[in-house]
Amino acid sequence: MANKCNAILSLLLLLLVGTSHGGGIAIYWGQNGNEGTLSQACATAKYSHVNIAFLNNFGNGQTPQMNLAGHCNPSILNSCTKFSAEIKDCQSKGIKVLLSIGGGIGNYSLSSIQDARNVSKFLWNTFLGGKSPSRPLGDAVLDGIDFDIELGSTANWEHLARFLKAYSRRGREVYLAAAPQCPIPDRFLGTALNTGLFDFVWVQFYTNPPCSYANGNITNLLNSWSRWTNTVPATNIFLGLPAAPAAAGSGYIPPDVLTNQILPEIKKSPKYGGVMLWSRFYDVKNGYSDSIVSSV
Repeated sequence: MANKCNAILSLLLLLLVGTSHGGGIAIYWGQNGNEGTLSQACATAKYSHVNIAFLNNFGNGQTPQMNLAGHCNPSILNSCTKFSAEIKDCQSKGIKVLLSIGGGIGNYSLSSIQDARNVSKFLWNTFLGGKSPSRPLGDAVLDGIDFDIELGSTANWEHLARFLKAYSRRGREVYLAAAPQCPIPDRFLGTALNTGLFDFVWVQFYTNPPCSYANGNITNLLNSWSRWTNTVPATNIFLGLPAAPAAAGSGYIPPDVLTNQILPEIKKSPKYGGVMLWSRFYDVKNGYSDSIVSSV
């Protein structure tokens, strides 16, 4: 009788694991000098991934430039190398740290396949495992590149993804992430995502009412989530959200709605990776991750 009960209990546990599983919280850091340091963000033990935002000028033959708001001035020699130790500190805690390229303000595009190759070499040598006399974030080796492409040409992002992924070596993976808008396929990254090369896809379920939460309605978001998880070849798909009402024009979800109504549904997908928040500054102000971390 005891063996039969144990078998039933084991089966129930397997079913529970099969229908719902935990994830992490990815955060964007770098666009507000009042959000605290990178080490302070990682010391909270709330985040699994940190995207340093942004490299927002690159491609088409121009000299790449970073914008880290009030944290440092990348155009000044060694102004941002102080973050090297902080990046390593985050990584020592098991947190993946990526460089986010693109963003909503900047000047970037890829004019050709060769341009994509050139940008991949720059990223590898300047931020990843290569070597360059100019490494604005010091000698820390970032874990990968996040594509937050919202401007410019829609072409050649799949080639950049392939060139970057080709730098992966045994024991040192180059992780690729993407932050597409929730309308599917994403105008800029749809073709790139179809390569299946992206390890993390944090879909922006905000500023797009037809596929976001609005006025108590979770149906549009859940339908969009289903389309993403059923059609996009990625292992880990994250629910991208604003961390405060002021963080985006629309799509903010009250924490209790997220934890009680939405997360139990989306966690049923084997592709569920967690929640992405924009951004660390708004998370500090609103305490959003504190309210959801135990449920993610």
